[in-house]
Amino acid sequence: MRKALLKIIDFFYPPFSKWLPLHTFRYLFSGGTTAGSSIVIYYIVYNWVLQQKDIYLDVPVLPKMITAPVAALAIESVLTFIIGFMLNKYLVFTQSDLKGRIQLFRYASIVATNVLLNLALLKLLVEGFGFYATPSKMLITLLLAVFSYFSQKHFSFKVKK
Repeated sequence: MRKALLKIIDFFYPPFSKWLPLHTFRYLFSGGTTAGSSIVIYYIVYNWVLQQKDIYLDVPVLPKMITAPVAALAIESVLTFIIGFMLNKYLVFTQSDLKGRIQLFRYASIVATNVLLNLALLKLLVEGFGFYATPSKMLITLLLAVFSYFSQKHFSFKVKK
């Protein structure tokens, strides 16, 4: 399965070979796949699973009501976390000699850091500096994608020298 997926990804690489190393192209492909799947999963969960209805809970430590958009985001985040980890582990960073559980923990810490940075930077740019939300989100996404690549390469899926 891995070899078949890599053949498909590598098929699209030649036009980009002048500008990107194969490893970076595979990372961009897996990141794009993860981002695309997050949009599709969110749409399905929000519209079909939750039917745009809020969730009411009777659990003491949780809020009594979770809005449908937030619930869909939570469900989508769990699923895309799994998709992103699997793609990175088995298609992009295959040379890592760290144990899978260590990779998973490190990957989760980078994802959590990205979520917090995303929120903080969005708040700073939009509320602090008065920038438009959509261009701010696009800039933050680009910055965090670069941060993620180097974090995953040198931390989550590190290769011992």
